Parts: sequence; structure tokens; C-alpha cells
Amino acid sequence: MDGGAVSRPQQITVLGATGSIGLSTLDVIARHPERYQVFALSGFTRVSELLALCVRHAPRFAVVPESGAARGLQDDLRAAGLSTRVLVGEEGLCQVASDPQVDAVMAAIVGAAGLRPTLAAVEAGKKILLANKEALVMSGALFMQAVRKSGSVLLPIDSEHNAIFQCMPQDFARGLGAVGVRRILLTASGGPFRQTPMAELAHVSPEQACAHPNWSMGRKISVDSASMMNKGLELIEACWLFDATPSQVEVVIHPQSVIHSLVDYIDGSVLAQLGNPDMRTPIANALAWPERIDSGVAPLDLFAIARLDFQAPDEERFPCLRLARQAAEAGNSAPAMLNAANEVAVAAFLDGRVRYLEIASIIEEVLNLEPVVAVDDLEAVFTADAKARVLAGQWLSRHGR
Repeated sequence: MDGGAVSRPQQITVLGATGSIGLSTLDVIARHPERYQVFALSGFTRVSELLALCVRHAPRFAVVPESGAARGLQDDLRAAGLSTRVLVGEEGLCQVASDPQVDAVMAAIVGAAGLRPTLAAVEAGKKILLANKEALVMSGALFMQAVRKSGSVLLPIDSEHNAIFQCMPQDFARGLGAVGVRRILLTASGGPFRQTPMAELAHVSPEQACAHPNWSMGRKISVDSASMMNKGLELIEACWLFDATPSQVEVVIHPQSVIHSLVDYIDGSVLAQLGNPDMRTPIANALAWPERIDSGVAPLDLFAIARLDFQAPDEERFPCLRLARQAAEAGNSAPAMLNAANEVAVAAFLDGRVRYLEIASIIEEVLNLEPVVAVDDLEAVFTADAKARVLAGQWLSRHGR
């Protein structure tokens, strides 16, 4: 259904507008100008791309990381005849995430940098379209507490979590057991190295790791998918989103990426959400929830797919998945340390300073060296994050990287 009359277009802030999720969001928004209007866009290093998006969508605000880029962008916007105002840094991100005129925020900044602005949107009671999984991985208890306190509506954008959300009963917040759910089946494509001989993994290149067979994603997320750290982070996120224990979340490799996840009920029913691997589907679902709108995604052709395969993940091949599950079980500061160590290790891999298999080695050493501590506030989260980055940096220095 397309929803009927709308009194005014909803005002949408897109954090991380130049990334793949941001661009897909803007594509869906552009299909429904009567329903949605872009309030603010943020970008990181792709300032020229952000300028082009501003010219197309005419937001009230644009946000970039530093003042030099802001001055240049502001001059270019004026030259283009736009009144868009450019803001700077984390303060600017928090401002456009929490502005009273904003109805919904797409939180699509990759990594720890997205945490504070996403929390600002939560505390302001916005509808949150959560694509930044690190916000929940790093500060799950604090984040969910803030959601409950503010009354913010939290809608997951990861295709897997959005699939679970669609397959859950509306009152799942009462607890999985209370609504008859036995377990969550979190699907994973297995990435580009699912069948690569183990001996060859030590020599894979960043380009090979970024060549995902099904999805078009940024380089960092593509590496996480290859190592299945992405699935480990999603496991942690699923526990917070759906109030599940790690033992209630099972990862299933499904190479076709057609079934995006499943929910197993105690009566033997298993509900699945299927669709073509296109992020516009979960984005449209969350934007219009509880309604449905056209996303621009082609209908699923089951006859062309012909078969659906499943297998259990091999934790020897994917040690990052094992480390993420251990961090989920440990809780407290462990997930934040896992995420930070992974960000440092993946950046080093993409720069050609470490080998692919060393990503897991760095993360494991950090988790073994730094004790798990309670995280009672956001500063404790960022302290754990910083300590993990220091330890990961020490590994790089010690190995001459």
C-alpha cells in the first residue's frame, strides 16, 4: 500500500550520504517526493560527491569533517545558487540528527564515528533507521536504554536484521520466549572466500577481499564480510535489537543471499524474508513502516534462482566469527574492543600493511591483553575503544607494520 494523503513530507537526515547505504536511501526518497524531503546530508572525504547530492536534493544542511572542506563546499553551494548551510564535525552531525524539524535519521556512518550522532538522534526521540551496526555493538545496553527512555522508534536497516524484524511478531519486545520464538537464524553469504583453499587465504589481496559476490558495499564492510566479522557484529547487534542471548542466534551460510534471515518458532514454524540482494528493500521498509512503498527493486524470480543452499560456518576459516561470539558472550567492554581492534586491523589490511589472516590475529591479541570491564556510561565505551586501538597499533609497530 502507498499510504494515502501525507500532510507534509517527512524531513529526513542522511548521515553517511555518499556511501552505498546513503545513496540507496536517497534513491528511495527521490521516488516519493510527496512523502519525503531531505533535511540534511553528511559526507566524509567525498566532498565533490556530496556537492552533487546537495545540488540534486537541496538539503537545508550539509556536514563535513573539517573546516577547510566546509569552506570550499559552502563556496561551491553558493555558486550553484543553493542556500544549503555547511556544518562541521561531530557537533554538526549531532545538530542535524537532533534538529526539532527532523522526523527520521538514516544512521549510515561506518564505524565508531557514527555513535555520538546516532545517540543524539535517539535522545531527541527521532525515528532511527539504523545502518550503523557499531552503535549497538559498542554501547548496546546504553543505546537501548536511551531508546526506551526517549520513546525513539528504532528500525534496523541491515538486510538481516530488517528481515528478522519483518518475521517477528509485533510484540517481540516482551521477550523471545514470551512470543514463542525459539531462535534467530542469521544468514550470511560466506563472502568471496567461502570455498577458497585455506592455504591461499594468507595471500589474498584487498581487491580480492572487496570483491563481494552478491552485494555492492564499501571497502571496509566488504572486508568484514569476507572475514565474517560483519556477521559477528550483526550477531551482537541482533542480541540487542531482539533481546536475545548469543546462544539464541545461529549463523547460517546461504550463498545466494536471497533469504535474508529467518525466525524459528517453538511450534515448528520458520518464517523467512526473501528478496533480491538490494538494500533499497530494507530501506523502503523502514522509511515507510508500518506501511509499504515501492523501493525500485525488481521482483524476485524464484525460477531464475532455482536453488537455495545452506551450510554451517567453519570457524577455522572464519576466526573473526568465533571472536565476535566470544565478545558477545563476555559483554560489557568486549564488543567495543572487538570493533575497535577490527577497524584498525582492516584499515591496515586495506593499506597493504598486514595480511588478511593477520586481521583475526590482531583482534585476538587485543581481546586477550585487555580485561573486560563494565561500561556504565559513554565515556567508558570510548575508553575501551581507545585502549583497543592502542593495543592494535602496538601489534602493528611490534611487527614493523
